[in-house]
Amino acid sequence: MRVYYDTEFVERGPEHPLVLVSIGMVAEDGRELYAVSGEFDQDLVRSHPWLSENVWPHLPLRDGPEGTVLDADHPHVRTRREIARMVHEFLRATPEPQLWAWYGSYDHVLLCQLWGTMKAVPREVPVITFDLKQEAVRLGDPQLPPQPSGLHHALADARHLRLRARWLAERS
Repeated sequence: MRVYYDTEFVERGPEHPLVLVSIGMVAEDGRELYAVSGEFDQDLVRSHPWLSENVWPHLPLRDGPEGTVLDADHPHVRTRREIARMVHEFLRATPEPQLWAWYGSYDHVLLCQLWGTMKAVPREVPVITFDLKQEAVRLGDPQLPPQPSGLHHALADARHLRLRARWLAERS
């Protein structure tokens, strides 16, 4: 069963690892998973021009003494270990999971980093992420339906990825 997923993350260049901000997953059977890491450096996201405009507003936020901060008490905000457990359970409950993402190379690295190393990734987690953009190119790179809202909210992006996959399947 296909599982469409998306991550939002902090990227700081070759000397620093990618840092997960959020992950959204949508299975073909309608199940969904959404989690926001409570462990990323909020100052990095708030001070980054693109992330502060496109990702930060979609996170569960609250007003704090020093401005808007991540709401650590929100049920979507979890530790990396909790997110790893949630993703593992989600994929374990999925018959023959097949991961799909849009330009998914970074998404797959971030997914695997949930467990620390590639060797520690549970066997239920597929070792490959299929790329829907590559599939679109293979099919002639048609103009796909635009995402109406929620762009760069990991769960909204995963939902839209499922819609795009269905759209492509109907036309292939």
